[in-house]
Amino acid sequence: MLWIKSLHIIFMVTWFAGLFYLPRLFVYHSMVSATDREGVERFKVMERKLFFGIMTPGGILTIVFGLWLWLGYGFAGGWLHAKLALVLILIAYHIYCAKLMIDFKYDRNRHDHVWYRWFNEFPTVILIAGVILAVVKPF
Repeated sequence: MLWIKSLHIIFMVTWFAGLFYLPRLFVYHSMVSATDREGVERFKVMERKLFFGIMTPGGILTIVFGLWLWLGYGFAGGWLHAKLALVLILIAYHIYCAKLMIDFKYDRNRHDHVWYRWFNEFPTVILIAGVILAVVKPF
């Protein structure tokens, strides 16, 4: 089970790398002038590759190995219920990132760089809470 736990953590780190970086790309993408078509297209490629090449596989494998751990260790403790609620919130955040990426793809972005800077901070809060729940198991 330690191998499964290690893989769960590795892919969680991979997923979070994407969850931190994609909104940062959105910050810069929203600042690029519409007249700079080459720059706009470059951001679209970077966002797509990050989302489909790193974030989504990382998220899927995090969940797969998390479920495997659940089957191995059982489902006990309020901390685990809270952690699973955070995972559901992260999945919703991931899906919303996809929606924002599609908006950028079709040049329909409705937010400025300041909004994306705040949006970029959300996974940090979830990460801190999730690590505390998994390590401290406060309830």
